Amino acid sequence: MSDLAELAADAYVYGLPVVANLDAVHLFTRRGVGPMGPAPFNTFRHAHSLPGPKETDVGGGHDTVPSIAHLDLSGGPLLLRVPDTARRYYVLRFVDAWTGTFAYVGRRATGTAAGAFLLTPPDWSGEVPAGATRLSAPTTVVSIVGSWACDGARDLPAVRALQRATTLEPLDGARPSAAPPSPESDVDGAELLFFEKLRSRMRAFPPAPAELEYQQRFAPLGLLDERSPYADPSARLAAALRAGHQRGARRVEHAAANGGGPETNGWKPTYGAFNHNLDFFEVGTVRSPSWVLADRDEARTVRAAAARAGLWGNHGYESACAMAWNDGDGHRLDGTRSYTLRFEAPPPVDAFWSLTMYDMPHYQLVDNPAGRYSIGDRTPDLHYDRDDSLTVHLQPERPADRAEAANWLPTPPGPFRPVLRMYQPHPAVFDGRFTIPAITRRGGS
Repeated sequence: MSDLAELAADAYVYGLPVVANLDAVHLFTRRGVGPMGPAPFNTFRHAHSLPGPKETDVGGGHDTVPSIAHLDLSGGPLLLRVPDTARRYYVLRFVDAWTGTFAYVGRRATGTAAGAFLLTPPDWSGEVPAGATRLSAPTTVVSIVGSWACDGARDLPAVRALQRATTLEPLDGARPSAAPPSPESDVDGAELLFFEKLRSRMRAFPPAPAELEYQQRFAPLGLLDERSPYADPSARLAAALRAGHQRGARRVEHAAANGGGPETNGWKPTYGAFNHNLDFFEVGTVRSPSWVLADRDEARTVRAAAARAGLWGNHGYESACAMAWNDGDGHRLDGTRSYTLRFEAPPPVDAFWSLTMYDMPHYQLVDNPAGRYSIGDRTPDLHYDRDDSLTVHLQPERPADRAEAANWLPTPPGPFRPVLRMYQPHPAVFDGRFTIPAITRRGGS
C-alpha cells in the first residue's frame, strides 16, 4: 500500500492544477468571485472599481482593474477584439485547463493598438479572418485573465470604456457545446472526490503529448479508467488514495512556502513562479531557458505550488513580483514599529511599479484614513531627494513631516507584508543589476 500511496501523492501534485483551476472556473461561472458576479462561458465579467480593504481576493493589487472571461471552445473558435488603449498598460493572459499560460495580448506582447485575435480549439483547421491573429488553445476550456492600469478613482471611467470595447464573439455562429465535466456525485469524501475530478478532467482535457506517458503511471489508481472506480473502491485503493492525498498536499504546501528565488534583503521574489509551461507558446510568450524550466518533474511541482498559492498569475517578464516578511536585519515586519525603504534608483520598468501594503495573515489591503493602499511611480506629489532617491515611510500613523507624509504607505498596527510589483520589468531586475533595497527599522522605534 505504501507504494500505491506514494503514487497517489505524485498524482495529487500532478493533478492539483487542473482540479483547482476548473473548480475556480465552475465557481466563477456560477457564483462569481470577489467584486465580480457570475458570468456564463464566453462572456467577459469586468470589475468596475479598484479593490478595497474589505476584499480578500485583490488579484493584481491596487494598481489595476481586472477583467475575466472563461471560454468553452468546444463549439468552435471565438474572435476577441481589443481597443486602442493609447499607450495605457494592460494585459490579457490566456490560461489553459492545466493552468499553463500559453499566450499574452497587451502592451508588452502586442502593443496598444486595436487588434483582433482568433481563439481556436485544439486541432482546428479552419480559416482565420483577415486581420486577425490566431491563438491556438491547448484545451477547449481557456481563461482570459485581464488587468487594466488605473490611476485612481477618477481614471475609472476611461478603464470602463476600454473594458466595454473588449469583446468576444463566436466565429460563424459557434456556440459552446458543453461545460467542463462534472464528477460523479456518489463518491464519498473530499479525498476520493479529488481523484474523481482528476480522472474526469484528464479524459476531457488531454495534456501535451510529452505528458501522456507520465499519465500512464497512474493506471493502478484508476485515473485512466473510462468509468469511475471511486464510488465503490477497494479498501486498499481507498486507503492509498487518502494517504496519498495527505502526502501530496504536504508536498505542495512545502513547495508553495519555500519556492521562488533566494531571499535577498528580506525580499522573496516570485519571478519564476509561472515558468511551468513547457509545451505551448503562442503570441506574447517568451520561450527561452530563462523562462522555461528544463526539468519536467520540477515543472510539475512548481505548477502545483502556483495553483495553490496564486492561480492565473503572470510570468515574471510581464510583471515581476517580490514580497517581504522581514526587515534588513531579519526581523519580522510589524506595524508597532516604523520603517523606511529607500530606492537610490527606481525599479527599472517600461510600464510602472508599485508597492502595495497587506496585513497578515489575511492578505488584505490595509484600511487607513488616508485611503492609500499602495505607492509607486504614478503616485502624485511624491517627494524625491536631491540625488533623485526616493524614501518610502512605512508606519501606521501619518508622519508629521510634510515630505515624509507625501511618501507614506500606511501599515496595520500588527504584522504586515508589502508586495513590490514591476510591470514590464527590464532585464536588470533578473540579472542582478537591480536589487530591491532592504526595509530598515527606524532607530528607537
